[in-house]
Amino acid sequence: MIAPAPIRGMRAAFVFLTRIPVGGFPYRSEDFAWAAAHAPFVGLVLGAMLGGLDVLLLPLGALPAAFLVMGASLLLTGAFHEDGLADSSDALGGAYDRERVLAILKDSRIGTFGAAALVVSIAGRAALVAQLGRSAAWALPIVGCSARVAPVWLMAALPYVTPAPDAKSIHVARGGVAQAGAATAWLFAASVAAVRLGWLTPTRSLLLVLSLALVALLTGWRDKRRLGGITGDFLGATEQVRELVALAVLA
Repeated sequence: MIAPAPIRGMRAAFVFLTRIPVGGFPYRSEDFAWAAAHAPFVGLVLGAMLGGLDVLLLPLGALPAAFLVMGASLLLTGAFHEDGLADSSDALGGAYDRERVLAILKDSRIGTFGAAALVVSIAGRAALVAQLGRSAAWALPIVGCSARVAPVWLMAALPYVTPAPDAKSIHVARGGVAQAGAATAWLFAASVAAVRLGWLTPTRSLLLVLSLALVALLTGWRDKRRLGGITGDFLGATEQVRELVALAVLA
């Protein structure tokens, strides 16, 4: 018996967002439509793995450990969100009209804007993880979870504008308000647990939510203004910016 799509969507989320072998093929389009709902859970699991690795590597020094953790993150996700950040930066930094933005997004090559954005993202996150020290063990799961909520809301609020032949994320991007609500529930549960365990104060938790909400509004406004909606690359870029902001708030 095949599990309902909201349940299989959890497994599909790992298939779509990571290189972790979870099997379960074939997946239906409705399974992938529910994958977005569980993206924050994927971030929670990845963050827990990376946080544990950071603790093991701390004898090397906080900064070397943090850079190695960033490398492990790239391996686990296949640089999925980093690819979106690089493509979005090249497109938005190097084009002025809609057609040119779409053309650059389709181009697999990385330009100056994309390369610069990757340096800022990877080095910035590594520096902030190093600043957190042993607190990274609990901070990274919270960051991974919280960074992946806004993209789901953007899916629900804005049209997916990638042309059909190039729309690799079309089934996942079908997520609506129900998926966005489920994604928010994952973050709520993680935040409540962090507060009760004494890792986060209610004030710091509220500051984190407000900061990330502002990022979501700004990136959503930019996406709507420049292209009329979202693409998979734009969502990946949003996730990367939110990781930086979340780490900064917690550090």
